Amino acid sequence: MSADEHPTQPLPDPSARWVLQTDAPASAPRRTRRWPWLVAVLVVVVLAVAAWFAGEYIARGIVERTIREQITQNLDIPVDHPIDIQIPGPILPQLIVGSIGDLTISSEDVPLDGVTADISVNAQDVNIHGGDWSGGYATVSLDETQLRALLAGIDGFPAESVSIDAPDVRAEFTLQLFGFDVPIGVALTPSAAGGDIELTPASLRLGDSEVSAQSLRDQFGSVADAALRTWDICIADRLPRAVELTGVEVNRDRVVADFEISSAIVNDPEAQQKGSCAD
Repeated sequence: MSADEHPTQPLPDPSARWVLQTDAPASAPRRTRRWPWLVAVLVVVVLAVAAWFAGEYIARGIVERTIREQITQNLDIPVDHPIDIQIPGPILPQLIVGSIGDLTISSEDVPLDGVTADISVNAQDVNIHGGDWSGGYATVSLDETQLRALLAGIDGFPAESVSIDAPDVRAEFTLQLFGFDVPIGVALTPSAAGGDIELTPASLRLGDSEVSAQSLRDQFGSVADAALRTWDICIADRLPRAVELTGVEVNRDRVVADFEISSAIVNDPEAQQKGSCAD
């Protein structure tokens, strides 16, 4: 066999670089995995929200605790007396701007100089630095027992006979005729007049029959005055001077009185003092 049939191949050069060539296309560049960054962003957002709510919770607690302490001190009620405080919306932005947009405080059986009542107070745009607010209002409601306690302080009024019969308050007066006691049922309509509560006779009953004021006067003379008179109930000595009575009505089984509160009550010592029935 000759060398021409099988020619000798040259040895590869050791210094040469080997390049593997294939027909397959070059692989695409690897994409950066971005989802870890998304997770990190979400974690930051969650932590920020948690921090916000934690701050909101702490701030709300401080505000409500401060309000509750002021109420218990100024009204001389037990520190554990239930008081409901409502401040709608996030409180942190309101503290930042220095004004609470809407504040409602309510409590039951609040003592008012020997009388208890259920009270709800609402104020708008309350300046936390002690400035004026845009509106302050209160509602005081009395059930039958509480109303009797209030009326018991009125000389000559039969408070023990009082009942609530919307839209009136009913009481039974005893008139004397020829030595006999005659019960007269009187329906009294409450109203606000000059800062006081007035009870005005609306109808009269003698036994089972309704009678007129003139008929009663003709029969009993001046003795009938107790059943026919308008009764004036002064409440100024139970409330701060900044609180003004604006209306009274009987609502179902309660007598409800509405008040307007001047923002002077915040800073003016005179406005914080109770009024007088001698004014």
